[in-house]
Amino acid sequence: FSSKNSSYSFFSCCLALFIITLSDLECDYINARSCCSKLNKWVVPEVIGHAVVTVLMLISLHWFIFLLNLPVATWNIYRYIMVPSGNMGVFDPTEIHNRGQLKSHMKEAMIKLGFHLLCFFMYLYRLVSKIAPKQQRDCLPAIISSIPLV
Repeated sequence: FSSKNSSYSFFSCCLALFIITLSDLECDYINARSCCSKLNKWVVPEVIGHAVVTVLMLISLHWFIFLLNLPVATWNIYRYIMVPSGNMGVFDPTEIHNRGQLKSHMKEAMIKLGFHLLCFFMYLYRLVSKIAPKQQRDCLPAIISSIPLV
């Protein structure tokens, strides 16, 4: 569980970097070339990392987690493979301001960030529930219900 939490923390940090960099571009704090250069450096590690996590979930027979991660990993791979020839990468400075690509990249990063945060807290809950002894988990609702609500 610890490695899952750390991998999702890494993905969340990468996506926070994507969101901050894209919002800087939107406000004209940086130019399109440096923005796309920064973001394209992190696309391949994101694709590889998410694909590895998904395959590890398949190998370890965590079916629910595997099926939860499969669409996101597939989308990352598809997005990376479908980069038109001649483009700098997934984020291209000549096209990022065209056809609302900046907004769509921002929306995609926000959706992925929400997904990774949900997974992070889901894994954290599972970790705590596995670590805590059964007796302590059973008495927790009784402790919570005995707290006075003044």
